[in-house]
Amino acid sequence: MNYFFPHLKQPVASILSGLAIGAFALGGCSKEEVTVAETGAISEKIFFDDFSYQSLQEMRENQWKVRTESGHPGVANARWSADGISFLKERDSENTLLRMTSSTDGSGENTQHTQFCHQRKYLSGTYAARVFFRDEPVSGPDGDQIIETFYTISPLKAPMDPDYSEMDFEYLANGGWGEPDNALFATSWETFKLDPFVKDNEYTTKPGSFAGWHTLVLQVADDKLRYYVDGEQFAEHSEHVYPEEPMSINFNLWFTQEGLIDSDEVRTYQQEVDWVYHIADEVLSPAEVEHKVSALRADQVAFTDSVPDWEPKLPSPCGL
Repeated sequence: MNYFFPHLKQPVASILSGLAIGAFALGGCSKEEVTVAETGAISEKIFFDDFSYQSLQEMRENQWKVRTESGHPGVANARWSADGISFLKERDSENTLLRMTSSTDGSGENTQHTQFCHQRKYLSGTYAARVFFRDEPVSGPDGDQIIETFYTISPLKAPMDPDYSEMDFEYLANGGWGEPDNALFATSWETFKLDPFVKDNEYTTKPGSFAGWHTLVLQVADDKLRYYVDGEQFAEHSEHVYPEEPMSINFNLWFTQEGLIDSDEVRTYQQEVDWVYHIADEVLSPAEVEHKVSALRADQVAFTDSVPDWEPKLPSPCGL
């Protein structure tokens, strides 16, 4: 679960088939941003980001926020830091990725979580992202319960708030939440209370490794939520957990408090994001999403956002 309090590119498969993640060089690639007005090709209410940035400031100019405030979820007293965001250029390619890096030595003061999110204005329609999950840390001993994610969320205004909205893809590389080993969760939330913890949600779990690249698609329409992984339906959840409030689009990488291994050696985990896409008020199949994203990339659209702001405009997410 990725609860958060306010006080609290579609790569063509062949492009990435030879990806050597460990061999990436730090840095971003330059790609011209093409607006809707310039191309005249986009009439739908869409949000798309290819993450073709050279700096975090460029990303922020497109209304992304990086969390820096402490608080749930994760390890108590941990930092949420912009230091965990970097951009990497694929070897022999103009494709760039966003990388999240989080680390811990088992103590709160030396734990760094990473989260970034876009404006709180998204509700019904189709959401998609292409992400790279890992089963093991890139350094240090393995075993911590690490959560690798793509999700949407609104603030919890009060315990058991009936209008709370959250929809999650979460990969647990080392198990947790009742799973003894790695597993992928799709979870849709009606509401919850933090202390003592009470939850009202629907979830679907599939044990096994999901290491590597995956295209995640979520359809939100007709009082149903349908989750897809690599074109195959993963879960369907009911009207009971259908979102009522506009949400922000989020990614984060964090450790569970109860799942840290007994070691004071620093261990570092990473997750990559290639692109993210949303079309408001329309249901697209995974194949249609791939077609839309491929067309945007073929037209050199690095970023576009024609999804209207919510009225009245809602406060920025990520506590910023």
